[in-house]
Amino acid sequence: MATSNSANDINLQNLKVDESTMTKECDPQLTSGEAFKLTEDQCAILSFDRFLADRYVAGTCSDPTCEYLDARGDQCDKCGKLINAVDLINPKCQICRNTPQIKKSDHLFLDLPKLSADVRSWFDKSSTHGYWTNTSVTITEAWLSEGLKPRCITRDLKWGTPVPLEGYTDKVFYVWFDAPIGYISITANYTDDWEMWWKQPDQVELFQFMAKDNVPFHSVIFPACLLGTEDNYTCVNHLAGIDYLNYEYAKFSKSRGIGVFGDNAQETGISSDIWRFYLVSVRPETQDSIFSWTDLMSKNNSELLNHLGNFINRTIKFCEKNFDGKVPNIRKLETPLDQLFIAQINYELNAYLDAMEKTKTSTGSIES
Repeated sequence: MATSNSANDINLQNLKVDESTMTKECDPQLTSGEAFKLTEDQCAILSFDRFLADRYVAGTCSDPTCEYLDARGDQCDKCGKLINAVDLINPKCQICRNTPQIKKSDHLFLDLPKLSADVRSWFDKSSTHGYWTNTSVTITEAWLSEGLKPRCITRDLKWGTPVPLEGYTDKVFYVWFDAPIGYISITANYTDDWEMWWKQPDQVELFQFMAKDNVPFHSVIFPACLLGTEDNYTCVNHLAGIDYLNYEYAKFSKSRGIGVFGDNAQETGISSDIWRFYLVSVRPETQDSIFSWTDLMSKNNSELLNHLGNFINRTIKFCEKNFDGKVPNIRKLETPLDQLFIAQINYELNAYLDAMEKTKTSTGSIES
């Protein structure tokens, strides 16, 4: 995401870094700031003299309950857990297919354990008063109950936002740390009044939508960064984290060429309204769901054409036949049946509005 100079100031002006030399054996909770230095093992291809981005390393998931054979070095696509590339079993470089070597490098870490109490207090309030899906609450609760661990916020890569700290200017921020700042920096690029949205939490409600693999970054890590600045930033109020939409019983993966994406959808010639209807109808709000071409055709032919299309067609013909094609004004409700009819319409409308307000778009579309 684009990052302006003001966005760097937004995030880094209050960043405190402990200058002591640390190793993995040290207790990060002993540091005095919100970030600290640590020497970390990383995957590298020494013959190319370069470190590898985590997504360029694949191997067997180190979780014994999963052991997925094609897990990536940042997150396992099967179990969804965040992992370190160096912890993969039988890792391979996805560029040259060679086994990467382990090389040490100094990095900055976010001291999440120190911020844990603040995150817990904020989460309990936000998830109680806001509209959080069960998936969002369950994932966040699991992270907090297990205990937060320090997380690296820098990488030895050339592409990305450079770290404006002496001794680390040859590194960039890790994308999971840098990307959410784009929410603020994009607003700052749009208007000089960005603080009206991002520094008035009592007057702004922030809604966020995502799949469950991105929930921890938005419900734990990014809020921890904002809370750590002690600068009254707006944190998410309503988190619509949903389950996975799979593609024909496999996981969507652009890097693996599995699924249908925006350019593919456009090439089909299928109306955008049909795409919207189908994707909303299969939105995985309570459990994983499946995108299926056969199901898309079936829902279009039965629900859109046969049910909704016929209903609209019959209504128009009735209006044309009995009211000269004009919908008459309701002057008074003459019978109890008229009153019941209006009450039912209002009930359905209110149910739809309530579902949409609570980010249950699939439920709302079905009820409507």
